[in-house]
Amino acid sequence: MKRSQTNANRDFKVSKVNEWLALSPKDAEKYFVEGRCAEIAGRKEKQYRSGKTNSNKKRPKKRDEEEIVIEDMIWTRPKTLLSKKANYFQLNAQTDWCLYQYRVDFSPEEERTIVKRQMIQTFHEKLGEGYIFDGTVLFTRNRLQEVGRNYFDPTAAVTTLSEYKMQLWPGYVTSVRQHEDYVLMCAEITHKVMRRDTVLDQLTDCLIRFPNDFQRVFKRTILGSIVLTDYNNKTYRVDDVDFSLTPESGFKLNERTTVSYMDYYSSRYDIKIKHKNQPLLLTMPKQKDRRRGIKQPIYLIPELCRMTGLNEQMSIIYHDLVYKFRKNFPLMKALAERTRLGPAERIDRLYQYAKRLQSDEKTRKDLDKWNMKFSSRLVTFQARVLGPERIIQRGTGQETIYLPSSGADWTKELRRHSMLVIGNMKDWVLVSPAVLMREAKTFVEEIQRAGRGMGFNLHYPKELQLEDDHLMTYTSSIEKLCKTGRKPSLILVVIPNQRLDSLTGPSIMSIATKVAVQINCKIGGAPWTIDIPLEGLMVVGFDVYHDTSQRGRSIGAIVASLNKPLTRYYSSVSYHRSGEELSNELSINIIKALHKYKAYNQGSLPKKIVIYRDGVGEGQVTYVVQHEVELLKQQMAKIYEGRQYNMVFIIVTKRINTRLFDNGRNPPPGTVVDDVITLPHRYDFFLVSQSVKQGTVSPTSYNVVHDNGGLTPDRLQRLTYKLTHLYFNWSGTVRVPAPCQYAHKLAYLVGQAINKCPNSEMDDILYFL
Repeated sequence: MKRSQTNANRDFKVSKVNEWLALSPKDAEKYFVEGRCAEIAGRKEKQYRSGKTNSNKKRPKKRDEEEIVIEDMIWTRPKTLLSKKANYFQLNAQTDWCLYQYRVDFSPEEERTIVKRQMIQTFHEKLGEGYIFDGTVLFTRNRLQEVGRNYFDPTAAVTTLSEYKMQLWPGYVTSVRQHEDYVLMCAEITHKVMRRDTVLDQLTDCLIRFPNDFQRVFKRTILGSIVLTDYNNKTYRVDDVDFSLTPESGFKLNERTTVSYMDYYSSRYDIKIKHKNQPLLLTMPKQKDRRRGIKQPIYLIPELCRMTGLNEQMSIIYHDLVYKFRKNFPLMKALAERTRLGPAERIDRLYQYAKRLQSDEKTRKDLDKWNMKFSSRLVTFQARVLGPERIIQRGTGQETIYLPSSGADWTKELRRHSMLVIGNMKDWVLVSPAVLMREAKTFVEEIQRAGRGMGFNLHYPKELQLEDDHLMTYTSSIEKLCKTGRKPSLILVVIPNQRLDSLTGPSIMSIATKVAVQINCKIGGAPWTIDIPLEGLMVVGFDVYHDTSQRGRSIGAIVASLNKPLTRYYSSVSYHRSGEELSNELSINIIKALHKYKAYNQGSLPKKIVIYRDGVGEGQVTYVVQHEVELLKQQMAKIYEGRQYNMVFIIVTKRINTRLFDNGRNPPPGTVVDDVITLPHRYDFFLVSQSVKQGTVSPTSYNVVHDNGGLTPDRLQRLTYKLTHLYFNWSGTVRVPAPCQYAHKLAYLVGQAINKCPNSEMDDILYFL
C-alpha cells in the first residue's frame, strides 16, 4: 500500500502476521459454558483419582474450517465456598467477527507514533470502523490485500510533590482476555511517577558532591536507569556513559553525510541544545529495534532525557563514598498516602471508571464499532478461606502449640515461648566504632533480654572497638579478626546512619526480638514450625535477581528444605547470562540439593518434590515448561535410577493486577480463588496469604505447569498456604512460600552486596537472613 501524494515519498507495507480463531456467540457459549460446567464437572474428579491429568493445557486449535478441537481443562473448584468480588468487569455483548493482525513497516523510517497513526487514518475506508494500531501492529476486522495498555490522566496529576521535582499521574491498567466462563476485563488503579529533573541535573549534582570522582559516581547512579525523551515520547535504558563524546561530536547520518548531534536535533526536532560540554548516554537497541535491523548503539543527550521512577537519591541520600544510607521517609510517606488505596476507595474508583466507559460518547462509539459492551458491576464469584495453621514452638520439656491471633501474626506469642531449635553459639564478637559503642552495648543487652524470653541464652560478646567508621577500617579489622585464633560463630557489626534512635528508641524491644531470632537462625536454630503431614517432602524455592548495572547478567538462587519440620535448608547461588544457562544451573543446583537431602536423611531421597519458581514473566512460561521442566525431568530420571519420582513445578507470580474484595474489605489470610477469574487453559489459583494494615491486599498467582505428585488441588493449595508461615524473618504469614522468599532474599543479597558466590561451608544454614 502506498501513501497518497499529500504525504509523498513515504511508503509503508502491511504484512499478515496471524489470523485469530473466530468463534460465533453460539460456539463460544457451548465451549466456555456448556462444555466446562456440564462436561468437565462430571469427569475431573475421576481424572484425579485415575491420575490421568495434564497440567499443560492449551487453547483450542483450528485444524480446518469446520473442526474446532477443545482439550480438557482441570476442574479445581472446591465445594465449600464464600462470595467474593474482584476488580474484573464482564463483557456482556458477544461478537461474531474475525480479527486479523498485521505488521506495518514505514519507509523511510518514522519514529513518531502519532505521525504513523495519522498516516494509517487515511486508509480508514479499507480498514473499516473498528481497527487498532500501536505504531507497529495493526488489528482490523477487515481482511487486507497484498496496543500500549496503560493509560494515565495528566489533567489529574498530583502536583503537591513539587519539592521533589515530580508529579504523580493516576491511571488505569486494563487487560481483556478469556477467563473460565466469560471474557473479562481486569481494571486496576495505578500511578505513574513523572519527574521533571533531567539526566543533566543528576550529572551536575554528582559534580557538586564529588568533584574528584564525579564520573564514577554518576555512572553508578545512572546505569540501568530508564529515561524518557519528550521529543519522541520514548523510553530508553542507559547502558553506558561516553565522556569522550559531546553534542558537538559528529556521526554518520547516512553513507554520504556526517552531522553533529546539535545540528541533527535542530533540524529534525527544532531543539537547540544549550550545554555543549555534556557527555553522551549510550543505550543498546531494544529487541524490537534489532528485529528492524538497528544494531548500532543509540546516543542520547543528557539534557533532553527526563528521569523516570524513583532514583536512588530519592530513597537514600549519599554522605560520602562509603554510601551511608538514610531513608527519605517524607517522600515515601507522601507517595504512600496517594497510592495506597483501601478496598472501599479502590472499588469506588473502579466504579467511576466503569461509569466513564458507559457515559463517555467517544468511548461508547469505539466499543460499538467492535460490538462490545462491559458490565457496570464488578464480577462476583465464590471463594473459600482456609483455616488458621497451628504454630509449634518448644515449651518446658514439650512442644507448645497455639493458633495465631487475628491477622495471621504471632509476634506476642513468640516472645512468651521458647524457640523450637536453639543454635550452638560458641563465640561471637561485637564490632562498633568508638562513638557508637555505648549505644551498641545497650542494644546487645536488649538482644540478650529478648533472647532469654524465647529460651535463647546469649552470653555477652567480645568487643572490637574501631577508631573511625571508614570502610577500610571495618574490612581490615574483620579480616584480622577472622585470621587470628578460632573463628567466631557470628560477628555483629554496628554501622552508623542518621537514625541513631533505632538502637535506643521506643521500638528497641521489637527490633531486638527480630535480631535475636535472626542470630539463632544464622547459627542453625529455628524459632517455630507448623504441622506438615507429608512424609519425605522436599520444598524448593527459586528466584532470580537481575543486575541492572550489567545488562544480561542475572543471579539465580535456590533454597531447598532438608527435614520434615522444614527448619533446615540447603542454598546455592549461580550466575548466568542467558535463559539456557539459567535452565542448566537450576537443574544442577536442584540435583545438588537432592544429594544434600540424601546425606541429611540417612541415604533416602525425597518422596515428593514441590518446586516454587519465581521470577518468570508472562512471555517466559512456555520456555520454562519446554526447557527447565524437561531438563529437570531428565536429571531426575538419572538420580532416581528409573524409579518413580513425584514432582510438582509451580510458577509463582507476585506482580499481578488482580485484586480481591470481601464486602468492601480485604479478604482474610487463607482466601483461595480457583475459578471464574482463573484461565481456562491453566491449572492455576490465587491465594491471599498475608494481612495488610494499609491499602488493598494483593493476591499471589500460582500456575502449576507440571504435576505428577499425586496431590489434589485442595491439598496443594493447603500446602502452599502452610509454607507462607515459615519465613523466620517475620512472625506472620508472607506473600509467597517461605523457600521462595528465602531464595529472593539470597539472590538480592548476593546481587546487591556480596557480588560473588558465597562460601559453600554456609550452604546449610540461613546465613542470609
